[in-house]
Parts: sequence; C-alpha cells; structure tokens
Amino acid sequence: MKGIILLSVLWTSVCMMVQAQTKMPPAWHSSLVEITAEGKLVYYPDRQGNVIPDFSRVGYHHGDKSVPSFNVVKVLRPLEGRDNRQHIQDAIDEVAGMMPDCNGHRGTILLKRGTYPIYGSLKIAASGIVLMGEGENINETRLLAKGKKRYALIEIKGKGERQEVPGSRVALTDTFVPVGTHVLRVSSVGSFKAGDRVILFRPGTRRWIHDIRMDQIEVRQGTRQWEPSGYNFSFEREIVKVVGDTVYIDNPVVMQMEQKYGGGELFKYIFSGRIEEVGVENMCLESDFEDYEDTEHGWIGIQVDKAENCWIRNITCRYMGYGAVSCEALSKNITVSNCRSLEAKSVITGGFRYSFNNCGQQNLFMNCQSTEGRHDYVTGARVCGPNVFYNCVAVQAYADIGPHHRWAMGTLYDNVVTDGDINVQDRGHMGSGHGWSGVTQVLWNCRARRVAVQNPWTSGSNYSLGTKGRKYPGHFKDRPDGIWEGLDESNVVPRSLYVAQLMARTGGLDLRILTK
Repeated sequence: MKGIILLSVLWTSVCMMVQAQTKMPPAWHSSLVEITAEGKLVYYPDRQGNVIPDFSRVGYHHGDKSVPSFNVVKVLRPLEGRDNRQHIQDAIDEVAGMMPDCNGHRGTILLKRGTYPIYGSLKIAASGIVLMGEGENINETRLLAKGKKRYALIEIKGKGERQEVPGSRVALTDTFVPVGTHVLRVSSVGSFKAGDRVILFRPGTRRWIHDIRMDQIEVRQGTRQWEPSGYNFSFEREIVKVVGDTVYIDNPVVMQMEQKYGGGELFKYIFSGRIEEVGVENMCLESDFEDYEDTEHGWIGIQVDKAENCWIRNITCRYMGYGAVSCEALSKNITVSNCRSLEAKSVITGGFRYSFNNCGQQNLFMNCQSTEGRHDYVTGARVCGPNVFYNCVAVQAYADIGPHHRWAMGTLYDNVVTDGDINVQDRGHMGSGHGWSGVTQVLWNCRARRVAVQNPWTSGSNYSLGTKGRKYPGHFKDRPDGIWEGLDESNVVPRSLYVAQLMARTGGLDLRILTK
C-alpha cells in the first residue's frame, strides 16, 4: 500500500509539471470534501449530518499492510498435453496440510512457464497459500480452462457462515445515524471491547420498502417486488474503542439508519470457517471457446468467497464467459490489483460479461483493465460497503459501470474511465425488478460517454463529483437527481479521493502536495 502512495506522489509531480507547461485551469474543489490550505482533509456535512465516507479502509488488511511474499515450498511444471487439474490440486492440498507460521502463512506454489490445460476448478480451501506463476503473458504461466461447462478456473473459498455471539446484541439509541460516522451510541456496551468483530445490523422493513417504492415496481414477466426479509443488512466492522455508552468502529456507516425504518443493532460475531492470507498472482488465465457467443466454457478466472485479507494481482484473463474476478457476498478485505479481463466470449446480454464483479465488503479493485465487457466494474444485490474501484479502465464496453441492482451501499468509483456509461439509478422493472441500484455511490473524477446519477426517494444520496461526460437523466427520467458538482472540470483536486483519504489516515505525507 506504501507503493500506492509513492506512485500517487510521482503522478502528482508529473501533473504539476504538465500544468506548468500547459497552463491548466485553476484547481476545482468539491464543497463536500477538500484539502485545506493547512493540508487537512475536511468533510462538510449536509443538513442531516451525512458526509462522504472515508473509503480508505478497504483491501488487504484495510490498506495497513503490504502484500507479503511467501517462501516457495513447491515447484510445478506443466504436464504437456494432459489435464493438469489434479497435478496442481495435489500440490495445493499438500501445502494446505503444512503447519502455518506465526503469520498464518504456509507457502507459495510456483507454476513454471508453460501451458497447463485444466478441466474443472482448482480449489484453495485453506489459509496461507499462494499460487504464483512466472508471468501473466500468454507465453509465460498460462492456465487454460478446457471443457464444455461453466466453472471458475480458480476458486478461493472457506466454509461455514457468520455466527452471532449469543447475548451480545444491543440496540442503537440514536433516532438517526448519519452516513460517514464511526460513532454509535448503544443501549448497553455489555462486554464490547476494542478488537471485537461486530455486525452493524439494519433490518429490512415494509415501511422502508414502501417509501423507496420498491413494492410498486412496474410488473412484467419475472418481476419480483422487494420483500423486507431480503433486505436485512449486516455490515462487518471492528470496535476501535468503547467510551461510556458509545462504541467507535473502524469503518464508517454507509447508509443512514433511522428509527422510523427499524433503527439498528450491534452484535458480536465469529466466522471460524473463513480463510485468509491466500494469494494468486503472475499468471494468464484463459478459456477455450467454440465461437464468439459460446456460453459453455471457462466462466470466471478467480472466484472468492468466505475469505478475507487475500489478494489477486498481476493476472490476465482472456476469453472468459463471465469475468476475470468475482468477489462473492462473504468475501472481505480482498485486494484485486493490476488485473485484466480481455476479449470476453459469450452472448452480449443479461448475466454475461461482468468483468470485475463485487458482492463483498471492504474490497479494493485497483489498476484494472477490461475489454469487450458489459458491466465491467459492478456490484450485485444488497452489497454492504465500503468498497472501492480505483484507477480502472474499460474499453469497448457494451453496457454500463456502477451498482447493478437491488441496493448496493457505499461504493467509491475513483478515476474510472470507460467508453460506455456509468449509471447510478433506479433500474425499475429491468431484469427481474432490479429497482434502486444503490445509495452512497460516489463517482470521483471519472470519465464516461454519458452518466446518470439519481437519488433514491429516501435513505440517502448518490454523488457525481468531478465527472467528465454527458449528463443524462437515466432510464426513468422522473427520479430525483443525484448530487452533482464539477461536471466536466479538468483539474479535480485531489485527483484521487481514495489516495487522499489513505494518505490522510496513514500520515507521513503532506496532503498539500495533492493540491498543487
């Protein structure tokens, strides 16, 4: 993560030199968050007390640790012309049986250069394992998905579910909890202490669904109205400190919590089956296919679920039917960096070509590229943030980037560039009744062909800050407009909100360098 900061400093220096030579226009600053003359990052609340959240605590160990290097404990070479799945799986299982060190690391399996035909998924189900190649180009380490079926070429997945600690649940006492706060007043602090893992729980209620009009979606074949039981949100957090009747949490609230909509609760949890410290890096993942619209072949490059503090980096995925990386609902603190999803092969319609898909919490997608996708940087249904897509590019996009359906909460799209659309809107009867796609969705210094950002009828706002592209109303033109500032500004400061927030939190550098 230190590398991100240093890279940002270099980038800023280049921008400063370019500005001096080309006489760039004056810096543009948002009225919602800015760097002051004293070098402080300051947030300005709205009338309800909501602020833009701090998105910096995402990715591997919340951005507080660098991705480690494990010792190589196993070296494999391809079995020419044969199925290599069991060959590699046996090595994974062997390393899984090794004793982890004090950091939970077991070791790296090095796949030497060559092509590894694979029929079926490679499964990593234990902590502390790294699968590493000797390069992501097609003539380096290349895993080739074979066969006429859909599957993830590499699956990182633990087991079990989150479990509530009995007797730990307490109610929030404030009638309104704003977006961006880290402070929760509770009916009893009980046994809560610093370091406890907790769920910040917001119940789904019929009144809330009625007020956002998701029980009134225009009906067509397959449309499903929203039901309260499907909208109980569980935000994973960690307690920083407890003072009196107040609990301080590490990551901010990303959706308003109001008594009239059921308020909120806090309780401790455990997740003993979740795995961690798993990495996949430096390889090319490719799929065989029969034709451009083939829908029965290698589906996902890497799929992650029931895992935390893991990473995927320097991966090139080619010809997948769905996407390069998909982080599922129980993935947390995953960093996906310097990855590519190229030349997807499937029909160009719903359910296909989601290049980088996220349904988990506190995940970071950084420095990624995609070509010929549909929803290139996208969240699914009921996604509990914060999550970040930073410095990502999509070329020849066939659909839009953004929250796709059914209420994602707390996503930052920072310096995302596409030749397609970026949309944050009510999708209404589209799909199976996708409805409102999200809240606290923040576009920062993004560029697109056209952009729609709408506000839901209640429960918060969405933001377009420093966006470049044609503003349009969205699919349904009578929805409330989102919060727009700095449309088509060419000198947005800071260039990256995520980097500025990370620098402000970790310290060590003067934020004023980002304002020059």
